[in-house]
Amino acid sequence: MNKYSRKEVTGWLKTIVIAITITLFVNQGLIVNATVPTTSMSTTIEPGDRLIANRLAYRGADPERGEIVVFIQHEDEGKLYIKRLIGLPGETIQIIDGVVYVDGIILIEPYLNENLDNGNYGPYNVPEDYYFFLGDNRCNSKDSRLWKDPYIGTDDIVGKAIFKYFPVLDNLTD
Repeated sequence: MNKYSRKEVTGWLKTIVIAITITLFVNQGLIVNATVPTTSMSTTIEPGDRLIANRLAYRGADPERGEIVVFIQHEDEGKLYIKRLIGLPGETIQIIDGVVYVDGIILIEPYLNENLDNGNYGPYNVPEDYYFFLGDNRCNSKDSRLWKDPYIGTDDIVGKAIFKYFPVLDNLTD
């Protein structure tokens, strides 16, 4: 290998190492690249959709009701889940005939599909530093209603879903 070829190979290797380092930093420190595995959030996001979540969204700010959040669900081998935030710390959540009540007041949910689970669940008293999550497709969602421990801790929140990039770009935040 001549001197020019070594320089070229070394240049390419440096470029590849830098690109891999930047990718790892962005993917581990700034964003979550997630693929939706189930219909639990239909019609907002569908199986096979790919989305980006911002890992820094909740540094210095608390999650807000209605946001779509990526979090770790320890009862399911620590898998990442994507659900809508419904209950905030200190609130009481109850579902009566499929209608969600937060502290006794009906929660208006314009994002829901018309085929709702008409079941009764709760009441759930959300502890401090914990949250209560539901899927938009309530008839087919494994969420806080069905988990042994219905609450997700602040430390288990990975990021806020901000947009879907596949199959079509779509802003998930208002």
